[in-house]
Amino acid sequence: MAKSIKHILKKTGSYRVNGSLWIEFNDTRFFGPGRSELLERIDQTGSINQAAKQMHMSYKKAWEMIAALNTQAKRPLVILHAGGERGGGSEITNEARELIAFHRLLRERFTAFLERESGKLQND
Repeated sequence: MAKSIKHILKKTGSYRVNGSLWIEFNDTRFFGPGRSELLERIDQTGSINQAAKQMHMSYKKAWEMIAALNTQAKRPLVILHAGGERGGGSEITNEARELIAFHRLLRERFTAFLERESGKLQND
């Protein structure tokens, strides 16, 4: 079992354990906070373009993220509708909603872990 490192840390100031969380597929990023937000915004707006604009992201980058998600998942997470009189649009699938919910819970557990570990570094 690892020992405490408190004897190494300064008495003043604050130390914190930090990290970022995403899911990988074959050693490449599959799903994380950015893709989750993009899917949520597509769900709200019905548009990849509008979602990208809200996130201050290029349409090309958003499109690449969606293409990667749709390729890496068992079934597409975003369904594209071809343009017509009212233009095209996009919608997320129920699987995408499940993935967003799963990632949200995973992040809550991860945040709790980070807070627990950070608490262990505090000098009393």
